[in-house]
Amino acid sequence: MSTIDLNSDLGEGFGAWSMGDDEAMLGIVTSANVACGFHAGDPAGILRTLREAARRNVVVGAHVGYRDLVGFGRRAMDPSSEELVADVIYQIGALQGLAVAAGTRVSYVKPHGALYNTIADDPRQAADVIAGIKAIDPSLVLVALAGAPIIAQAREAGLTVIAEAFADRAYTSQGRLVSRRLPGSVLHDPELVARRMLRLVTEGVLEAIDGASTPIEAQSICVHGDSPAAVAMARRLRETLQAAGVALRPFAISRSKTR
Repeated sequence: MSTIDLNSDLGEGFGAWSMGDDEAMLGIVTSANVACGFHAGDPAGILRTLREAARRNVVVGAHVGYRDLVGFGRRAMDPSSEELVADVIYQIGALQGLAVAAGTRVSYVKPHGALYNTIADDPRQAADVIAGIKAIDPSLVLVALAGAPIIAQAREAGLTVIAEAFADRAYTSQGRLVSRRLPGSVLHDPELVARRMLRLVTEGVLEAIDGASTPIEAQSICVHGDSPAAVAMARRLRETLQAAGVALRPFAISRSKTR
């Protein structure tokens, strides 16, 4: 039987400004990438999301990013190694504290936005993120873009790495994400997304934006929580996978706190 993890980026609201429907998504996904306050999220909102994740026994990961609230962490930055290592440690540590208070634990790290895309190919920033994770808890799993060089780099450094595909993003024939600046880069049709991801899980391929069948090896699928159709997309994806006999399981072992 095929198995796959479903994850989503959550805890990204800020004060009076809501972002996505965390409660609904936590009823669908198996892993939650929770914002740590740098690209999005405020402590009270993050804590609410963590408590709901704990209640539903959804595994929690730290969604670390550049210090860029205004740009939602999607602007390229070039911090020094000293800054980036410390920023990663700081964000994971903050989420760990809130997670303990919520009755759960941080089990993995998934970088966000521009940081995620930069470290896929930039060995210096990748090394900084890896160093930050290892400094605070080397048992944390790293989630990275399927097919990217950082996967081998992180594994060589001793981290466990999970390769990830994106349900709502278009791919090039080289297996990389189509830039958000280009038309057709973000997918919105739940039925189309579900069919694509079922093929990914069962055949290991996706249809690229140019129509080519592109091999993608992934153990987790992300549905972005800030998409207008995020809940409908995630729900349809879950239904389609389960109907085809695919088991939905988190890639990380739950580390919930016993209270």
